[in-house]
Amino acid sequence: MTYLSPTPIKDALRSNAPIDAVRLQGWVRTRRDSKDFSFIELNDGSSLRNLQIIARNTLSNYADVQRLTTGASIAVSGALVASQGKGQKWELVADKIEVIGTAEDSYPLQKKGHTPEFLREIAHLRPRSNLFSSILRVRSRLAFAVHEFFQDRGFIYVHTPIITGSDCEGAGELFRVTTLDPAAAESRTTDGEIDYKKDFFARPTYLTVSGQLEAEALALALSKVYTFGPTFRAENSNTSRHASEFWMIEPEMAFCDLNGNMTLAEEFVKYLIADARKHCPDEMELFAKFVDKELLVRIDFVVERPFQRITYSDAVDLLKKSGEKFEFPIDYGLNLQSEHERWLTEKHFKCPVTVFNFPKEIKPFYMRLNEDGKTVAAMDLLVPGIGEIVGGSQREERLEVLQENMRRHDMVPADYKWYLDLRRYGTAPHSGFGLGFERMLMFITGVPNIRDVIPFARTPGSAEF
Repeated sequence: MTYLSPTPIKDALRSNAPIDAVRLQGWVRTRRDSKDFSFIELNDGSSLRNLQIIARNTLSNYADVQRLTTGASIAVSGALVASQGKGQKWELVADKIEVIGTAEDSYPLQKKGHTPEFLREIAHLRPRSNLFSSILRVRSRLAFAVHEFFQDRGFIYVHTPIITGSDCEGAGELFRVTTLDPAAAESRTTDGEIDYKKDFFARPTYLTVSGQLEAEALALALSKVYTFGPTFRAENSNTSRHASEFWMIEPEMAFCDLNGNMTLAEEFVKYLIADARKHCPDEMELFAKFVDKELLVRIDFVVERPFQRITYSDAVDLLKKSGEKFEFPIDYGLNLQSEHERWLTEKHFKCPVTVFNFPKEIKPFYMRLNEDGKTVAAMDLLVPGIGEIVGGSQREERLEVLQENMRRHDMVPADYKWYLDLRRYGTAPHSGFGLGFERMLMFITGVPNIRDVIPFARTPGSAEF
């Protein structure tokens, strides 16, 4: 017998004609029996939709087929024919069914509704659920779209270090990387301090919070670059929008000012939304039906409407005059909170908003000081339902000003000699931004918790699986 390469179920469902011989592999979603047949709903993860398998009682192992339960894995060979049932174009009449792996009765993903909290407890199995498999397919598609967007615009994909000696954001929320045993006497100096000279890298090192600084070095040689990789924050925050490990997309562009930076960020957000709408229609319909009934209206609105741009100062004035009672205070010199950002996008402008020119005191050292000496050329891109989804700036390209910024942030310029060298040797205006991939996925899918758009979430007190 000639071996048939397995066909993904999504390809079988898209077939334009019957197929005499096809082989499918996947997991049983449901099985029901009639007098002469068993009907199996099969799914292999390639599609939201299942394919119905018709198992006749003439199969040599029909008794085994009748014992199949939800979660079992099988391989099926047979003919793809026009379906006699409603709501499906094709079904497969099985010539052979191989039972590859049975599922015990304790299998937790039975055919019923499951809460997100329950699914997080079985993160190793939740990709088999309709919701989570849909999230993962959209995640995959949008990761591809990220590369498409930048490659089509002449950007070079670069890889920046995951282990770093720099705190890009200056917030001190870093995971330390070490091989030292902190309890061992030999790990410390005579003064009782940790002896980093004995550590693996002979200096304090951390998991990166951002690839930005290294991306700047690469942009000042290659003109336009982008990174897309994991980043880490040791921030003890248990909100629905924060994770300790997440993926960040960070373009960096030489010879680009803040206006060019804002334009690219706005185009990027629109592009990703449009791509999900085009390439993941079944998944988007599921999200709109079961997660957020207003989802499609809201994200289509973002694609169709231009972004409103407003200075931080004007945004604060609007918020103070709004008459709204906010949980967090609003005043010039304070960071905008999620409730403030959502008021701007959802209630006042009723469209996406890019806020720019923030007070220098609340932004990191690398952002370019504006001519007023009070604000920096920073921008936050806000969207309805989420708030901030992109943060970026024009970087400070003037050596003396950058050195002064570092001193003002209590940094030691000598520790960043390599970064300052970029301003000594052929400095140029440059800009960039960071987009949290999971935040974007939350916005596009309507899923309200970041723990549910990551396969295995890492949050304070939780590093299971």
